[in-house]
Parts: sequence; C-alpha cells; structure tokens
Amino acid sequence: MRTDADTTRAGDSAVREPFIHPLADCQSIAIGKGTRVWQFTVILPHAKIGDDCNINSHCFVENDVVIGDRVTLKCGVYVWDGLRIEDDVFVGPNVTFTNDKRPRSRIPPPKFLTTTIRRGASIGAGAVILPGIEIGMNAMIAAGAVVTRDVPADALVVGCPARVTPRRGDSTPA
Repeated sequence: MRTDADTTRAGDSAVREPFIHPLADCQSIAIGKGTRVWQFTVILPHAKIGDDCNINSHCFVENDVVIGDRVTLKCGVYVWDGLRIEDDVFVGPNVTFTNDKRPRSRIPPPKFLTTTIRRGASIGAGAVILPGIEIGMNAMIAAGAVVTRDVPADALVVGCPARVTPRRGDSTPA
C-alpha cells in the first residue's frame, strides 16, 4: 500500500507517489503521481487516473474510466464505465453520471455509452449527467442541473433540463 511518505528521488527532482488512504480500496495500479485517494473510495483495476488528482471520500471509479490530470472528484461521485474526464475538471459533491439510456437489472448493454467531460469544465453539486453526452471545454454546469444533451464549450447551463444561459457580466449567451 502506498502512502504520503512514499517519495523517492530521481536525479534532482522528487518523484511523488500517489497517496492512497489506508481505508480506500484502490485496485488499479494506473494512478498518477501526486494523486490523492481518500477513505472509503473504491477504484476498480482497469481505471486510469492522471497526475495530481484529488479523489475525495466515498467515491467509486469503475473499470472503463479515464480521468486526466488535476481532476477533483468531490465526495459521493460514482464514475461508471464509459466516462472520459479530461484535465483540470472539477466534479462537485454527489454529481450523478449515468451510462445506460435503458437500464435493466442484470441486462447490460453490449457497450456502455461514452460520456466526455472536456478540459477545464466544472460540474456543480448534485448535477445529473445523462449518458452519451459531451460537456465542452471550460463549460460550467450549475448545481442541480440535469444535462440531457451536449453542452458547448464555455457555456453555462442551468435547470432541468439544463439550458444555456448568459454568464454573469455577459450580454449574450455563451
């Protein structure tokens, strides 16, 4: 098990190992340098997580998941097969991702839909992201929004269903 103290020197620069809390169940070895995984989090064996991420407590990361560098998953986020999260993304507490448009108990689809969260996007607490969606670069998803279709880059979306709205200080919609 790796801990905060596992730092070794390679040449002149420190090589930072990920910090895995002793109460986390991290089965993947593809966890980037400087990433922190907190207690009561489960990461399945084939998940890939980048450098300098912060995976808060009570999170779950399934197998077919790729998470970029400097991503924050706040408490209570479950990341299902088919999710791709690019660098510098913030995912607020209790955000809900889905990966199957027609879920049935014990009848998985042949392939789960891919949902992509582009670089720099932020998703507010309690938002719901339906499967097969792309959230554009630097987009902002308001807390509690229900995202049912793609979100353009730099857009602010709010509501149920989520709709593009002007950002504060903007005179036109993003």
